[in-house]
Amino acid sequence: MQQSQTIYLMGTVIDVFVDHEEPEKILEEVHQQLITYEQRFSANDSTSELMAVNQQAGQKPVSVHPELYQLIALGKKHSCDPASHLNVTIGPLVQTWRIGFKDARVPSEKEIKACLKKINPEKIHLNPLKQTVFLEEEGMKLDLGALAKGYIADLLIAYLKEVHVTSALINLGGNIVTLGPSTHQNKKWRIGIRNPQKSRETISLLVEVANQSVVTSGIYERSLTEAGRVYHHLLDPTTGYPLETEMASITIISDVSVDGEIWTTRLFGYPIPEALEILNQLDGIEGVIITQDQQILYSSGLTDTLHIIHS
Repeated sequence: MQQSQTIYLMGTVIDVFVDHEEPEKILEEVHQQLITYEQRFSANDSTSELMAVNQQAGQKPVSVHPELYQLIALGKKHSCDPASHLNVTIGPLVQTWRIGFKDARVPSEKEIKACLKKINPEKIHLNPLKQTVFLEEEGMKLDLGALAKGYIADLLIAYLKEVHVTSALINLGGNIVTLGPSTHQNKKWRIGIRNPQKSRETISLLVEVANQSVVTSGIYERSLTEAGRVYHHLLDPTTGYPLETEMASITIISDVSVDGEIWTTRLFGYPIPEALEILNQLDGIEGVIITQDQQILYSSGLTDTLHIIHS
């Protein structure tokens, strides 16, 4: 039996579709797991497990759930690469700008400089035996927003496989992951990619996937307009301001959803030829870039599965 459900959690709309003998039971369990994961990974809930780590910054290590430990360790690994735009210690900056929230504002230069001093992934201390996390300096804040949805999607797909769901699609606020065959003749899922410069309903591309994830990051998702200037939410951890880039969006197609999160964030803001070169070298990962002047560029592995509808 096929059934779908829409859930409002993590500050976004989550759509879940499953094909199973007992779909209601499966959907309820997915809902409960999502509530647990929000409580574990949220950087906006003062009672979350992640916030317990932030609240003890500069004071003492905090014992965390293995899933949270694993995600922080993964985030640190990719944040410490000097070529990466991903930085999980960007929390002070995110919480100062507050883009996407009612109290969003443009911080002063002094505030931004103070935030930048607290952004250093090398100062995340991990103890794999004790499963503890310690932030070396008071005022440091982890923000796993660039990774958590993909990681959660992977955990949910693992659960669905465990309970023998034959076909599923999960859309966590634009982070899409698929399992098994679709109802289309070729059994592949057709996932739309929107044009960032046009209305939310305008699909520019279709990509066909099977047992894969499609993750898009773009300047259109959240923004702040002040004094006639638009500030998007993708902040540069080296300058403290929104990344200046020719990219309007980048989409990653991967077998593992957290990889999509990692590479959309790592590459967003790169010079476009360099980003495409990296995408063509990554195993099991493909990408699509839409530029601010509406060019559509993609990695070589998508030649047969990407369909341009409106350019």
